[in-house]
Amino acid sequence: MKAERFFSSQEKEEIGGAIKSVEKRTIGEVAVILVEQSDPYPEGEFLGSILLGGLLAFILTLVFFHGQIWFLIPWHFLFALPLFILFKKMPVLKTPFIGPKRKEEAVRRRAIQAFYEKGLYKTRGNTGVLFFLSLLEHKVWVLADKGIYEKIKQERLNQFARQVSSGLKAGQAGPALVQAIGEAGDLLAEHFPMAPGDTDELPDEVQTLPSR
Repeated sequence: MKAERFFSSQEKEEIGGAIKSVEKRTIGEVAVILVEQSDPYPEGEFLGSILLGGLLAFILTLVFFHGQIWFLIPWHFLFALPLFILFKKMPVLKTPFIGPKRKEEAVRRRAIQAFYEKGLYKTRGNTGVLFFLSLLEHKVWVLADKGIYEKIKQERLNQFARQVSSGLKAGQAGPALVQAIGEAGDLLAEHFPMAPGDTDELPDEVQTLPSR
């Protein structure tokens, strides 16, 4: 599903409303960013097409050509190329061929890039907080600027990430995100209450980034 169409209009309004509500109570700045996938994972396309193409070629050779190996190799190539194109056009098909650590690192790296691309490090009090959702991997990262880390540790932010990730996997990403933003807002209001002269420095609406 395209990142721009992942949330319904109502869900986008609810998420934006949750962010506005948080920022009325704290100098913290919350941003939500979606990306379809954090990495193109070319190794998944290659490995998937080779393995699945080999399996299909083996079955075909065994059934129709009595297992004669000189039929196996050309059929392998004939299957591998269209499978490679299919995995490229439908990224979800290659996920079984990508290791969990590889996906975890790719999403973490893309979240950090998004943090800087969208200027979350530029807030006046260094109080930017990013909720980053990567849809293909069903993974979420919550990152914060250095001002936040003086009071709130990454372990606590990871709890919000797991909360949203569970909702993402269950098809309830919108409600889970709204709830997590609200709970994060309670924490931010406790440690970073609203101060005179505070302004809204980041967009409140859901933002999307192109896939890598």
